Amino acid sequence: MSELTRLTLAEARDGLAKGDFTAREMTEQHLTAMEQGRELNSYIVETADMALDMADKADHMIRGGNATGMTGIPVAVKDLYCTKDVHSCSASHILNGFKPKYESTVTANLWADGAVMLGKTNMDEFAMGSSNETSFYGPVKNPWRATKADGALEARDYVPGGSSGGSVAAVAGHMAIAATGTDTGGSIRQPAAFTGLVGMKPTYGRCSRWGMIAFASSLDQAGPITKTVRDAAIMMESMASYDVKDSTSVERTVPNYEHALTGDIRGMKIGIPKEYRMDGMPDEIEKLWQQGIAWLKDAGAEIIDISLPHTKYALPTYYIVAPAEASSNLARYDGVKYGLRVEGDGLSGMYKNTRAEGFGDEVKRRILIGTYVLSAGYYDAYYLKAQKIRTLIAQDFAKAYEQVDVILTPTAPSAAFAMGEKSDDPIAMYLNDVFTVPASLAGLPAISVPAGLSANSMPLGLQLIGRAFDEETMFRAAHVLEHAAGFTATPKIWWGEK
Repeated sequence: MSELTRLTLAEARDGLAKGDFTAREMTEQHLTAMEQGRELNSYIVETADMALDMADKADHMIRGGNATGMTGIPVAVKDLYCTKDVHSCSASHILNGFKPKYESTVTANLWADGAVMLGKTNMDEFAMGSSNETSFYGPVKNPWRATKADGALEARDYVPGGSSGGSVAAVAGHMAIAATGTDTGGSIRQPAAFTGLVGMKPTYGRCSRWGMIAFASSLDQAGPITKTVRDAAIMMESMASYDVKDSTSVERTVPNYEHALTGDIRGMKIGIPKEYRMDGMPDEIEKLWQQGIAWLKDAGAEIIDISLPHTKYALPTYYIVAPAEASSNLARYDGVKYGLRVEGDGLSGMYKNTRAEGFGDEVKRRILIGTYVLSAGYYDAYYLKAQKIRTLIAQDFAKAYEQVDVILTPTAPSAAFAMGEKSDDPIAMYLNDVFTVPASLAGLPAISVPAGLSANSMPLGLQLIGRAFDEETMFRAAHVLEHAAGFTATPKIWWGEK
């Protein structure tokens, strides 16, 4: 691997500004890394020619003194984002061949700032999954492999988490400096934890959803996947904006998040929710959480025990609300206007055949659940009740923030698991989101920071949850946590050219 592919975003930005290398040179080395890393299956589409053209334009911006923090930075784009004239299918067969004639607002913001698109990354189909095994284009492999007692790597493959598995694999595998992800119930934070990266979900409404292929409209939110907290702060400032094309976009000034990284959290109040201590949670997760508490306390923060009493209802609430919205959003895919069409006996036959062949098993499962809970006779019993509980969950957080500034929890209940280990058990798979879903239901910003390694040398993460639109405080605490953890481990390269 080239030295330029191992840089952090901040290091690359500073090196470009000093003229140590050009955006084109950095892009070329990432394109080579992508060729060598195809075994990981992290990219669905590689856009080499476009990337080189964008890099040349970025170099022109830098020479002209018009650079931003993202100018010349090679990034990977999750396939859920619509990118103009580039295949965008949300890793689903039903959108096969779809090339939008428009650009999502988030990616348009990045390109306006001079970022370079390397390609579109693999993901769980329509963002439905926690392991990146549901993609029509095949599973993504985690660049990390477990270590055996003798120090050798296991031969079996591990999942990178989901649904942003391709994005994290690209960054952890040195095939992009950073990547866009989307988070509906934890799909940025959980895969970041599984791959030793920083994954950040902003407040709902902070980033425009326009041009993002919808899963659950009241939950979906764009966010950055990066190597460090500083990188996430830089990229987040570029991604965020108010957008009149998105009715859920909130008109607020986007701060300079990097300025929030002062390294000082003295007097900050950190909440520790007792409900996140769950039966059966591995000891190493509990120990890491306690270590995280100690790190923040040593940095001068005040630790306060809090209660989020409706946490136990978060997962069942999510798996009613999200499938209900998915069943509505995915009704537009019928073979008529775009994507896959499978002819049948009349119009209804064409609908049936197209959806049967176009959707994967997990997507079908969620459509069926969503249709059921929205059906006559069950709407009040399930969907309406779930929305009421969602309100109570949000109220729990609001009450907690009367006492604390941010909340610290584990990111996931385990380290990454082996491929195929949970794919036949949907309930076990859904439990991967147990710590990330509550913040999503409440629309709050949250960030996962790599904090340690499991017994078999797989990454583990800690999560910080902040107040709505107070990403700065969350970033400040995350930066201190990152520094205290001192996580510098990277995966041993077993793929491609060693």
